Amino acid sequence: MKKLVLLLFLPLSSYIFAQSPTLKTAWADQVNPQLPHSEYPRPQLVRENWQNLNGPWSYSILPKGSLPEMGFAGEILVPFPVESQLSGVQQTVGPEMELWYEKTLDLELKRGKNKVLLHFGAVDWEAEVWVNGQTVGIHQGGFDAFSFDITPYLKKGNEQTIRVRVWDPSDSGPQPRGKQVKEPQGIWYTPVTGIWQTVWLETVPQNYIATVYSQTDWESQTQVFHTHVDGEDENQEVEVQVFDQDILVGSVRGKANEGLKLLLQDPKPWSPDNPQLYAVKVLLYTGKKLLDQVESYMAYREVRMGKDENGFQRIFLNGEALFQYGPLDQGWWPDGLYTAPTEEALVYDIEKTKEMGFNMIRKHVKVEPARWYYHTDRLGMLVWQDMPSGDMGNRWEVRPGVKREGMYKDRSPESEAIFKREWSEIINEFKFFPSVVVWVPFNEAWGQFKTKEIVDLTRTLDDTRLINSASGGNFEMQGNDVVGDMLDLHNYPDPVMPDPAIFGENRILVLGEFGGLGLPLEGHTWQNRDNWGYQSFSDQKELMGRYSMLLDDLKRMIPKGLAAAIYTQTTDVEVEVNGLMTYDRKVLKFDPSKLKEIHSSLYQQE
Repeated sequence: MKKLVLLLFLPLSSYIFAQSPTLKTAWADQVNPQLPHSEYPRPQLVRENWQNLNGPWSYSILPKGSLPEMGFAGEILVPFPVESQLSGVQQTVGPEMELWYEKTLDLELKRGKNKVLLHFGAVDWEAEVWVNGQTVGIHQGGFDAFSFDITPYLKKGNEQTIRVRVWDPSDSGPQPRGKQVKEPQGIWYTPVTGIWQTVWLETVPQNYIATVYSQTDWESQTQVFHTHVDGEDENQEVEVQVFDQDILVGSVRGKANEGLKLLLQDPKPWSPDNPQLYAVKVLLYTGKKLLDQVESYMAYREVRMGKDENGFQRIFLNGEALFQYGPLDQGWWPDGLYTAPTEEALVYDIEKTKEMGFNMIRKHVKVEPARWYYHTDRLGMLVWQDMPSGDMGNRWEVRPGVKREGMYKDRSPESEAIFKREWSEIINEFKFFPSVVVWVPFNEAWGQFKTKEIVDLTRTLDDTRLINSASGGNFEMQGNDVVGDMLDLHNYPDPVMPDPAIFGENRILVLGEFGGLGLPLEGHTWQNRDNWGYQSFSDQKELMGRYSMLLDDLKRMIPKGLAAAIYTQTTDVEVEVNGLMTYDRKVLKFDPSKLKEIHSSLYQQE
């Protein structure tokens, strides 16, 4: 791809679409250059009084340790990463440089005695924040949301200035980074630096509801609500109200920061076929005085491991075994990289996946904005959530129980701490969403270390979901069993399955990746030549024929104990052309109705 030259002093609206032609989606021209991604960014906990700070910010790229004393180089469109087309910059930063942002804004929120919180959906990787010239704090982590109480730093009047410094070592650092590298090639992609999710403000009372999530107790038909109240005192109580189609179907009240159990009468289970969501209101009281209230939602659903009538371990959803099949979804965009151009674009991939007859998505070594998971909840798509990989260098071993030198990454204490901290933040942030049913801490030995310890950490943080400890290999053993709930193999292009004679009674058998059938389509590729798939084809008819053969083989494995499978992949990504659709999302390589017909037979095997 040609490197584009930034026209530094043109207004953003002038240069964002005046770059040299490169691959982009149809939504690129629909981006609002003054306020992209204007939607409320935290659908699991909604307040009315908020302000979106997306849009034009000033930026500069300077040597590490420098200050923007001479002013800023131009404008960048937040929340698109600086390397992306849609940022209006499309420049690489690198570990020797730092990216600076600044925005002077009119604070539109009514403050009164309330606190003002500054939220960042995600910034890759290290972010230091100033408000009106005063240091507010530093955050490390490219995939988790973070916030600062900026009340003490605000000036009188409405005009306020926010400055952000970002440093990202890319693949020269130990931090989780997913598929990003300084020199993209093959399955490794363009680096992503800086703000890549929504920046926003909200006001909250001195004591406020900071988090809320719920869990289903299937046996007792109860939903257990967990809230965390910031500034809680012993006199505070939380009330939870649950609604179905605006009809109150239950409520419970109790002490703040304690689990509240709500018995549901004739609850409607959530599933891919019927993604029933209940609206929820959470209210915080001191006596009869209402201090705070938020809107949320919940789903009544249970996921667990259990044996079928043949003695094979299956994934049970709401008490019934369900074969799970979906694509490997990496969530990359040719124009926005990590950031979808618009909300419509964000939803599109999920809708098409559903239309093609898949019931699951494996979100591969990336974490999406909260709104993506809201849409998987709303549309009924099961999600297997990977931890973004990093600090690689160990050996991939696919045979269970065989451990050899170099099999695990010898990480530094700093590297281990970074991984554990961010994985914990990701789990705590996204365990709200009922569509997430499996946690995947490691993929193909990419930075894998202390597997049992990480599985135990995952289980401690969330014991209501399944754990696929090592997708593709490097299975750590505990006695005669694999650590975690699954035994997961990868194979391209043909499907294979773990040997049920060895682990079929104790672990869920999974084909974590297969397929990868490639079809480059002229005018829709990242580069004009040297694109690749695991097996390439010349036209869509030939591609469909080979895919049908793969699915015939896959179907025969289900009665033998295979419980789930993941096809590579949802879209083409950069030089990879093995997507179900092109990278620009303009061409579906398969007829969705034919895929849905083929896939429906997979779910009838149980």
